[in-house]
Amino acid sequence: MRVLQLIDSLEAGGAERMAVNLANGLAEKEIDSFICVTRAEGPLKSAISNSVEYLFLKRKYLIDIRALKRLERFVKENNITIIHAHGSSFFIAWLLKLKLINLKLVWHDHNGNRPDVTGVYPKLLKLCSKKFSAVFCVNEVLEKWIQTELYCLEIQVVRNFPMIILSKDNTIIKGEQNKRILCLANLRYPKNHLLLLDSFKQVHSLYPDWSLHLVGKVYNDDYSNAVNMSIENKGLKNCVFLYDACYDTSNIISKMDIGVLSSDYEGLPMTLLEYGLGGISVVATNVGDNKKILKDVTYGQLVPAKDSKCLAESLLYFIQNPTERLKSAETLKLHINNNYSKDAVLNDVIRIYTAVNNS
Repeated sequence: MRVLQLIDSLEAGGAERMAVNLANGLAEKEIDSFICVTRAEGPLKSAISNSVEYLFLKRKYLIDIRALKRLERFVKENNITIIHAHGSSFFIAWLLKLKLINLKLVWHDHNGNRPDVTGVYPKLLKLCSKKFSAVFCVNEVLEKWIQTELYCLEIQVVRNFPMIILSKDNTIIKGEQNKRILCLANLRYPKNHLLLLDSFKQVHSLYPDWSLHLVGKVYNDDYSNAVNMSIENKGLKNCVFLYDACYDTSNIISKMDIGVLSSDYEGLPMTLLEYGLGGISVVATNVGDNKKILKDVTYGQLVPAKDSKCLAESLLYFIQNPTERLKSAETLKLHINNNYSKDAVLNDVIRIYTAVNNS
Protein backbone atom coordinates (compact mmCIF):
# COMPACT_ATOMS: atom_id res chain seq x y z
CA MET A 1 0.00 0.00 0.00
CA ARG A 2 1.55 3.28 -1.17
CA VAL A 3 -0.53 6.40 -0.60
CA LEU A 4 -0.37 9.86 -2.20
CA GLN A 5 -2.07 12.85 -0.53
CA LEU A 6 -3.23 15.29 -3.23
CA ILE A 7 -3.97 18.93 -2.31
CA ASP A 8 -4.26 22.12 -4.37
CA SER A 9 -2.06 24.32 -2.16
CA LEU A 10 0.08 24.36 0.96
CA GLU A 11 -1.38 27.51 2.47
CA ALA A 12 -2.08 27.19 6.18
CA GLY A 13 -5.74 26.17 5.87
CA GLY A 14 -7.50 23.31 7.62
CA ALA A 15 -7.65 20.98 4.61
CA GLU A 16 -4.00 21.65 3.83
CA ARG A 17 -2.91 20.98 7.40
CA MET A 18 -4.89 17.75 7.44
CA ALA A 19 -3.26 16.57 4.19
CA VAL A 20 0.21 17.21 5.64
CA ASN A 21 -0.74 15.62 8.97
CA LEU A 22 -1.95 12.48 7.19
CA ALA A 23 1.13 12.25 4.99
CA ASN A 24 3.45 12.62 7.99
CA GLY A 25 1.38 10.33 10.20
CA LEU A 26 1.31 7.53 7.62
CA ALA A 27 5.08 7.75 7.26
CA GLU A 28 5.40 7.36 11.04
CA LYS A 29 3.26 4.22 10.71
CA GLU A 30 5.84 2.96 8.18
CA ILE A 31 3.44 3.21 5.24
CA ASP A 32 5.01 4.51 2.03
CA SER A 33 3.69 8.06 2.00
CA PHE A 34 3.72 10.79 -0.65
CA ILE A 35 2.22 14.25 -1.05
CA CYS A 36 1.55 16.27 -4.19
CA VAL A 37 0.48 19.92 -4.31
CA THR A 38 -1.16 20.80 -7.61
CA ARG A 39 -1.35 24.60 -7.85
CA ALA A 40 0.52 26.61 -5.20
CA GLU A 41 3.14 25.95 -2.56
CA GLY A 42 2.99 27.69 0.80
CA PRO A 43 4.22 27.79 4.41
CA LEU A 44 3.17 24.20 5.14
CA LYS A 45 5.80 22.85 2.76
CA SER A 46 8.39 23.06 5.52
CA ALA A 47 6.13 20.94 7.75
CA ILE A 48 6.35 17.92 5.45
CA SER A 49 8.43 15.14 6.96
CA ASN A 50 11.67 14.07 5.29
CA SER A 51 10.12 10.59 5.14
CA VAL A 52 7.42 11.82 2.76
CA GLU A 53 8.30 12.22 -0.92
CA TYR A 54 7.03 15.49 -2.38
CA LEU A 55 5.86 16.68 -5.81
CA PHE A 56 4.76 20.13 -6.98
CA LEU A 57 2.75 19.97 -10.23
CA LYS A 58 2.61 23.70 -11.07
CA ARG A 59 -0.87 23.15 -12.47
CA LYS A 60 -2.29 26.26 -14.18
CA TYR A 61 -5.57 25.17 -15.77
CA LEU A 62 -8.56 22.99 -14.94
CA ILE A 63 -7.38 20.55 -17.58
CA ASP A 64 -3.59 20.92 -17.65
CA ILE A 65 -2.12 18.14 -19.80
CA ARG A 66 1.47 18.79 -18.72
CA ALA A 67 0.57 18.68 -15.04
CA LEU A 68 -1.46 15.52 -15.58
CA LYS A 69 1.48 13.83 -17.31
CA ARG A 70 3.83 14.81 -14.47
CA LEU A 71 1.40 13.33 -11.97
CA GLU A 72 1.01 10.15 -14.01
CA ARG A 73 4.78 9.72 -14.25
CA PHE A 74 5.21 10.25 -10.50
CA VAL A 75 2.47 7.73 -9.67
CA LYS A 76 3.95 5.10 -11.99
CA GLU A 77 7.56 5.61 -10.88
CA ASN A 78 6.59 5.25 -7.21
CA ASN A 79 4.08 2.43 -7.69
CA ILE A 80 1.40 4.44 -5.86
CA THR A 81 -1.76 2.42 -5.28
CA ILE A 82 -4.06 4.98 -3.60
CA ILE A 83 -4.59 8.69 -4.24
CA HIS A 84 -6.23 10.53 -1.35
CA ALA A 85 -7.57 13.72 -2.98
CA HIS A 86 -8.52 16.62 -0.71
CA GLY A 87 -11.20 19.14 -1.68
CA SER A 88 -11.20 20.32 -5.30
CA SER A 89 -8.12 18.28 -6.21
CA PHE A 90 -10.52 15.39 -6.91
CA PHE A 91 -10.81 16.47 -10.56
CA ILE A 92 -7.20 15.93 -11.63
CA ALA A 93 -7.20 12.70 -9.62
CA TRP A 94 -10.30 11.59 -11.55
CA LEU A 95 -8.63 12.41 -14.87
CA LEU A 96 -5.67 10.25 -13.84
CA LYS A 97 -8.00 7.46 -12.73
CA LEU A 98 -9.45 7.38 -16.27
CA LYS A 99 -5.96 6.49 -17.54
CA LEU A 100 -4.81 4.24 -14.67
CA ILE A 101 -7.88 2.12 -14.01
CA ASN A 102 -6.27 0.08 -11.21
CA LEU A 103 -5.46 3.19 -9.18
CA LYS A 104 -7.75 3.62 -6.15
CA LEU A 105 -9.21 7.08 -5.56
CA VAL A 106 -10.31 8.34 -2.14
CA TRP A 107 -11.89 11.79 -1.83
CA HIS A 108 -11.82 13.88 1.36
CA ASP A 109 -14.44 16.62 1.78
CA HIS A 110 -13.47 19.38 4.24
CA ASN A 111 -16.16 21.88 3.26
CA GLY A 112 -18.64 22.84 6.00
CA ASN A 113 -21.47 23.98 3.70
CA ARG A 114 -21.36 21.52 0.82
CA PRO A 115 -25.21 21.24 0.71
CA ASP A 116 -25.41 24.98 -0.11
CA VAL A 117 -22.92 24.91 -3.01
CA THR A 118 -24.57 25.38 -6.41
CA GLY A 119 -23.49 25.62 -10.04
CA VAL A 120 -21.19 23.36 -12.03
CA TYR A 121 -19.07 22.15 -9.09
CA PRO A 122 -21.59 19.70 -7.52
CA LYS A 123 -22.49 18.30 -10.94
CA LEU A 124 -18.84 17.68 -11.76
CA LEU A 125 -18.29 16.17 -8.33
CA LYS A 126 -21.25 13.82 -8.79
CA LEU A 127 -19.90 12.64 -12.15
CA CYS A 128 -16.42 12.05 -10.75
CA SER A 129 -17.77 10.25 -7.66
CA LYS A 130 -18.52 7.20 -9.81
CA LYS A 131 -14.76 6.52 -9.70
CA PHE A 132 -14.35 7.09 -5.94
CA SER A 133 -13.49 3.98 -3.95
CA ALA A 134 -14.25 5.79 -0.69
CA VAL A 135 -15.17 9.24 0.62
CA PHE A 136 -13.98 10.80 3.85
CA CYS A 137 -15.84 13.74 5.38
CA VAL A 138 -15.57 15.75 8.58
CA ASN A 139 -19.09 15.52 10.01
CA GLU A 140 -22.48 13.79 9.82
CA VAL A 141 -24.13 16.62 7.86
CA LEU A 142 -21.69 16.09 5.01
CA GLU A 143 -22.06 12.33 5.35
CA LYS A 144 -25.83 12.56 4.77
CA TRP A 145 -25.33 14.89 1.79
CA ILE A 146 -22.79 12.50 0.24
CA GLN A 147 -25.12 9.54 0.75
CA THR A 148 -27.85 11.40 -1.12
CA GLU A 149 -25.92 13.24 -3.82
CA LEU A 150 -22.88 11.10 -4.74
CA TYR A 151 -22.46 7.58 -6.06
CA CYS A 152 -19.81 6.27 -3.67
CA LEU A 153 -21.04 3.68 -1.15
CA GLU A 154 -18.01 3.66 1.20
CA ILE A 155 -18.33 6.79 3.35
CA GLN A 156 -16.38 7.44 6.54
CA VAL A 157 -16.54 10.38 8.94
CA VAL A 158 -12.90 11.14 9.79
CA ARG A 159 -12.07 13.58 12.54
CA ASN A 160 -9.37 16.13 12.00
CA PHE A 161 -6.47 15.82 14.39
CA PRO A 162 -4.01 18.51 15.47
CA MET A 163 -0.25 18.19 15.56
CA ILE A 164 2.27 20.45 17.23
CA ILE A 165 4.83 21.29 14.54
CA LEU A 166 8.11 22.77 15.65
CA SER A 167 9.25 25.64 13.46
CA LYS A 168 12.36 27.77 13.17
CA ASP A 169 10.08 30.73 12.46
CA ASN A 170 9.44 33.07 15.35
CA THR A 171 6.68 35.55 14.61
CA ILE A 172 7.01 38.69 16.71
CA ILE A 173 3.77 39.09 18.65
CA LYS A 174 2.49 42.58 19.41
CA GLY A 175 0.24 43.70 22.24
CA GLU A 176 0.44 43.40 26.01
CA GLN A 177 1.34 39.98 27.44
CA ASN A 178 -1.53 38.00 29.05
CA LYS A 179 -4.09 40.21 27.29
CA ARG A 180 -4.23 38.78 23.77
CA ILE A 181 -7.07 37.30 21.71
CA LEU A 182 -6.24 35.20 18.64
CA CYS A 183 -8.26 34.48 15.51
CA LEU A 184 -6.40 31.89 13.45
CA ALA A 185 -8.27 31.86 10.13
CA ASN A 186 -7.55 32.82 6.53
CA LEU A 187 -9.27 36.03 5.46
CA ARG A 188 -12.25 34.54 3.67
CA TYR A 189 -15.93 35.38 3.98
CA PRO A 190 -17.12 32.30 5.93
CA LYS A 191 -14.79 33.25 8.82
CA ASN A 192 -16.67 36.54 9.33
CA HIS A 193 -13.83 38.71 10.60
CA LEU A 194 -16.13 41.74 10.28
CA LEU A 195 -18.45 40.32 12.93
CA LEU A 196 -15.44 39.65 15.14
CA LEU A 197 -14.29 43.24 14.75
CA ASP A 198 -17.76 44.46 15.78
CA SER A 199 -17.52 42.29 18.90
CA PHE A 200 -13.97 43.32 19.69
CA LYS A 201 -14.96 46.99 19.44
CA GLN A 202 -17.34 46.32 22.34
CA VAL A 203 -14.56 44.58 24.25
CA HIS A 204 -12.10 47.38 23.54
CA SER A 205 -14.44 50.02 24.95
CA LEU A 206 -14.23 48.30 28.34
CA TYR A 207 -10.74 46.80 28.18
CA PRO A 208 -8.56 48.97 25.93
CA ASP A 209 -5.38 47.15 27.00
CA TRP A 210 -6.53 43.88 25.36
CA SER A 211 -5.54 43.21 21.74
CA LEU A 212 -6.86 41.11 18.85
CA HIS A 213 -4.48 39.19 16.56
CA LEU A 214 -5.66 38.07 13.11
CA VAL A 215 -3.41 35.35 11.72
CA GLY A 216 -4.25 33.96 8.29
CA LYS A 217 -3.72 34.32 4.57
CA VAL A 218 -4.53 37.80 3.27
CA TYR A 219 -5.74 37.55 -0.33
CA ASN A 220 -5.76 41.32 -1.04
CA ASP A 221 -9.32 41.07 -2.32
CA ASP A 222 -12.58 42.83 -1.44
CA TYR A 223 -12.92 40.83 1.77
CA SER A 224 -9.45 41.65 3.14
CA ASN A 225 -9.91 45.28 2.05
CA ALA A 226 -13.17 45.40 4.02
CA VAL A 227 -11.38 43.97 7.09
CA ASN A 228 -8.66 46.62 6.87
CA MET A 229 -11.23 49.37 6.38
CA SER A 230 -13.24 48.15 9.38
CA ILE A 231 -10.14 48.22 11.59
CA GLU A 232 -9.45 51.79 10.44
CA ASN A 233 -13.03 53.04 10.78
CA LYS A 234 -13.45 51.57 14.25
CA GLY A 235 -10.25 53.18 15.48
CA LEU A 236 -8.65 49.82 16.28
CA LYS A 237 -5.33 50.16 14.44
CA ASN A 238 -3.36 50.18 17.71
CA CYS A 239 -4.98 47.05 19.15
CA VAL A 240 -5.92 44.85 16.17
CA PHE A 241 -2.92 43.30 14.43
CA LEU A 242 -2.99 41.56 11.05
CA TYR A 243 -0.14 39.08 10.44
CA ASP A 244 -0.97 37.35 7.13
CA ALA A 245 -0.21 33.61 6.92
CA CYS A 246 2.26 32.35 9.53
CA TYR A 247 3.73 28.91 9.81
CA ASP A 248 4.72 28.90 13.49
CA THR A 249 1.15 28.60 14.74
CA SER A 250 2.16 26.59 17.82
CA ASN A 251 4.49 29.41 18.83
CA ILE A 252 1.80 32.03 18.22
CA ILE A 253 -0.89 30.15 20.17
CA SER A 254 1.49 29.75 23.12
CA LYS A 255 1.60 33.56 23.45
CA MET A 256 -2.20 34.00 23.39
CA ASP A 257 -4.86 33.88 26.11
CA ILE A 258 -8.15 33.42 24.25
CA GLY A 259 -8.78 31.80 20.86
CA VAL A 260 -11.83 32.89 18.88
CA LEU A 261 -13.57 31.63 15.73
CA SER A 262 -16.48 33.70 14.40
CA SER A 263 -17.39 31.62 11.33
CA ASP A 264 -20.77 31.54 9.59
CA TYR A 265 -20.21 27.86 8.80
CA GLU A 266 -17.59 25.17 9.42
CA GLY A 267 -16.90 21.48 8.99
CA LEU A 268 -14.68 20.41 11.85
CA PRO A 269 -12.21 23.29 12.18
CA MET A 270 -8.60 22.41 12.75
CA THR A 271 -8.22 25.80 14.41
CA LEU A 272 -10.29 24.82 17.45
CA LEU A 273 -8.25 21.65 17.89
CA GLU A 274 -5.03 23.64 17.70
CA TYR A 275 -6.33 26.17 20.22
CA GLY A 276 -7.16 23.32 22.59
CA LEU A 277 -3.87 21.52 22.07
CA GLY A 278 -2.06 24.84 22.61
CA GLY A 279 -3.73 25.32 26.00
CA ILE A 280 -5.82 28.45 25.48
CA SER A 281 -9.52 29.00 26.20
CA VAL A 282 -11.92 29.17 23.26
CA VAL A 283 -14.93 31.17 22.10
CA ALA A 284 -16.57 29.96 18.88
CA THR A 285 -19.81 30.20 16.92
CA ASN A 286 -22.15 27.23 17.12
CA VAL A 287 -21.73 26.00 13.54
CA GLY A 288 -20.59 22.73 11.96
CA ASP A 289 -19.06 20.36 14.47
CA ASN A 290 -17.87 23.11 16.82
CA LYS A 291 -20.50 21.88 19.29
CA LYS A 292 -18.87 18.45 19.33
CA ILE A 293 -15.52 19.92 20.26
CA LEU A 294 -17.04 22.33 22.79
CA LYS A 295 -19.92 20.05 23.78
CA ASP A 296 -19.46 20.75 27.49
CA VAL A 297 -19.58 24.31 28.84
CA THR A 298 -16.36 23.59 30.72
CA TYR A 299 -14.56 23.21 27.37
CA GLY A 300 -15.29 26.72 26.10
CA GLN A 301 -17.95 29.22 25.05
CA LEU A 302 -20.33 28.52 22.15
CA VAL A 303 -22.31 31.45 20.75
CA PRO A 304 -24.88 31.82 17.95
CA ALA A 305 -23.51 32.62 14.51
CA LYS A 306 -23.75 36.23 13.29
CA ASP A 307 -24.42 37.58 16.80
CA SER A 308 -21.76 40.15 17.66
CA LYS A 309 -23.28 40.94 21.06
CA CYS A 310 -23.17 37.31 22.28
CA LEU A 311 -19.65 36.93 20.92
CA ALA A 312 -18.53 40.05 22.78
CA GLU A 313 -20.19 38.87 26.00
CA SER A 314 -18.36 35.53 25.86
CA LEU A 315 -15.02 37.22 25.26
CA LEU A 316 -15.72 39.55 28.17
CA TYR A 317 -16.62 36.59 30.39
CA PHE A 318 -13.17 35.07 29.92
CA ILE A 319 -11.45 38.45 30.33
CA GLN A 320 -13.32 39.15 33.55
CA ASN A 321 -12.93 35.62 34.95
CA PRO A 322 -9.26 34.62 34.54
CA THR A 323 -9.59 31.60 36.85
CA GLU A 324 -12.44 30.19 34.76
CA ARG A 325 -10.49 30.99 31.60
CA LEU A 326 -7.48 28.96 32.74
CA LYS A 327 -9.66 26.09 33.97
CA SER A 328 -11.51 25.98 30.64
CA ALA A 329 -8.21 25.87 28.73
CA GLU A 330 -6.92 22.96 30.83
CA THR A 331 -10.16 21.00 30.45
CA LEU A 332 -10.29 21.53 26.68
CA LYS A 333 -6.69 20.42 26.25
CA LEU A 334 -7.41 17.16 28.08
CA HIS A 335 -10.56 16.67 25.95
CA ILE A 336 -8.62 17.17 22.69
CA ASN A 337 -5.85 14.80 23.75
CA ASN A 338 -8.36 12.10 24.75
CA ASN A 339 -10.76 12.34 21.79
CA TYR A 340 -8.89 13.74 18.80
CA SER A 341 -5.68 11.78 18.94
CA LYS A 342 -3.54 11.18 15.88
CA ASP A 343 -3.36 7.41 16.42
CA ALA A 344 -7.14 6.91 16.63
CA VAL A 345 -7.76 8.84 13.40
CA LEU A 346 -4.88 7.19 11.52
CA ASN A 347 -6.10 3.74 12.50
CA ASP A 348 -9.52 4.50 10.98
CA VAL A 349 -7.94 5.90 7.81
CA ILE A 350 -5.58 2.93 7.41
CA ARG A 351 -8.50 0.51 7.88
CA ILE A 352 -10.33 2.13 4.94
CA TYR A 353 -7.16 2.27 2.87
CA THR A 354 -6.59 -1.44 3.41
CA ALA A 355 -10.13 -2.32 2.36
CA VAL A 356 -9.85 -0.09 -0.71
CA ASN A 357 -6.42 -1.43 -1.64
CA ASN A 358 -7.63 -5.00 -1.46
CA SER A 359 -10.89 -4.44 -3.35
